[in-house]
Amino acid sequence: MTLGRHLAALGLVLALGAPLPLRAQDGPHGPPPPEAKQAPRGPEGRRLPPDSVTQHSVTLPDGRSLAFTATAGSLPLVDESGKLQAEIAYVAYTMAPEGGRSRPVTFAVNGGPGAASAYLNIGAIGPWRLSTGGDSISPSQAVALTPNDGTWLDFTDLVFIDPVGTGYSRAADGNGKAYWSVDSDAATLSAAIARYLRVNDRMAAPKFYVGESYGGFRGPLIAEKLQEEIGVGLSGMVLLSPVLDFGWLETPRANPWGYVLKLPSLAAGALERKGTVPTPALLGQAEAYASGAYLTDLLKGPADAAAVARMTETIAPLVGLDAALVRAQAARLSTRSVQREIDRAEGRVTSAYDTGITGWDPNPDAAQSTFDDPQLTALQAPLTSAMLDLYARRLKWPVPNLRYELLNNAVNHGWSWGSGRQAPEVLSNLKGTLALDGHLRVLVAHGFTDLVTPYFASKLLLAQVPAYAAGRLNLAVYPGGHMFYTRPDSRAAFHRDVARLYADALTERDGGAASGRTKDIP
Repeated sequence: MTLGRHLAALGLVLALGAPLPLRAQDGPHGPPPPEAKQAPRGPEGRRLPPDSVTQHSVTLPDGRSLAFTATAGSLPLVDESGKLQAEIAYVAYTMAPEGGRSRPVTFAVNGGPGAASAYLNIGAIGPWRLSTGGDSISPSQAVALTPNDGTWLDFTDLVFIDPVGTGYSRAADGNGKAYWSVDSDAATLSAAIARYLRVNDRMAAPKFYVGESYGGFRGPLIAEKLQEEIGVGLSGMVLLSPVLDFGWLETPRANPWGYVLKLPSLAAGALERKGTVPTPALLGQAEAYASGAYLTDLLKGPADAAAVARMTETIAPLVGLDAALVRAQAARLSTRSVQREIDRAEGRVTSAYDTGITGWDPNPDAAQSTFDDPQLTALQAPLTSAMLDLYARRLKWPVPNLRYELLNNAVNHGWSWGSGRQAPEVLSNLKGTLALDGHLRVLVAHGFTDLVTPYFASKLLLAQVPAYAAGRLNLAVYPGGHMFYTRPDSRAAFHRDVARLYADALTERDGGAASGRTKDIP
């Protein structure tokens, strides 16, 4: 989920390579027979323990009780000779179907590249949630999990998958570099999804995907591979804080586009600091200015004093920063400077992932300061500890001889983007999957105050999709940042919007008329 340390460390070109020659290893995974507690080991060379199946129930804050089965284990992927190539760690939460109707199954993947699925699992949609406080996060906080009032388990089974090199997922030979590329990664995850469906007899179930950050980038690629290469169709996708086109983000300083895309998010942060909850209506003026007069003046260049003066006059009050700072940067505000200047008087820095979260500046008196992100970096310790505790105590699947990789920099820094002339993008893949399947529904979800994957980028990109996707491709934006689901009201609104998407998709899948758009693009 790091997006290459705010995308800066990533090479942004792509030439798709051939998918890995993997297939899913058949074998019993899922609830074992009564006489067995753990599944057979499968192919030789496996390092991860046999799957563990446990029974649980949670009582949600509204009084509802959910009884479910949890399976923690791994999906062995083998080549055509049956030799083990990789073990893909996963956690599945399943409930008994009601009324004879097969429950939907949703596959959840985080991003990075190099992030495990813990963020979605115990942060957003799993049955338990790690509370991370409000506007400041402590790495030494308590890691006890509580029932998640925003869990999706009430309307879908959930399967959280860790790509090779994240969580406990590993290449069999210990070298995961063959899996660390755009196309090989998507092929491997598609194979893992297909294997889970086959060996758990879920091929007939309605199938969905949720991906966060680079996991959102993965979504259209995986949907395409499932449709065209494996023979599996998704009923819906939720792309959470995604990158749809890397060429739109992390642009050179001379390129005005990056400033245009981030300006509405900076304006949303200024509203929050004044005590106002951002809404699409309140940000309409900032969006119109960003893509209109602001872009026009940016194109005139920093040497045009009149253009810089006009921009400064508008931007300084819009984003809540000192006019002298805005003018000094020629109205081209860098993310790093904004992180420091928003609360510099108090000696604090803000998160690029959510400008509402701050931490102390380690060098407040220095002209320049290096600092870790107050959200992303601060979350690493509590999320890792909470996952280790969940695996060992609740899920009964301890892995004593492997390190759990929540955020693996080796994966991130070793990622292969190919050698093409274009930055990688998946908008074309998304358009293709929507065109091929007239029933597929997609919700793109963002937080207002995210500077890493600003919502305005997705809004402008989705506007480029032809009319055939109208009513099936929608954007929702919530108060908060990259991980807006840490805020209770946003988590509840997100849950409602996704539940509506699932209901509409299932109604249409069953041959009825869907209720309409999941959420209008603001």
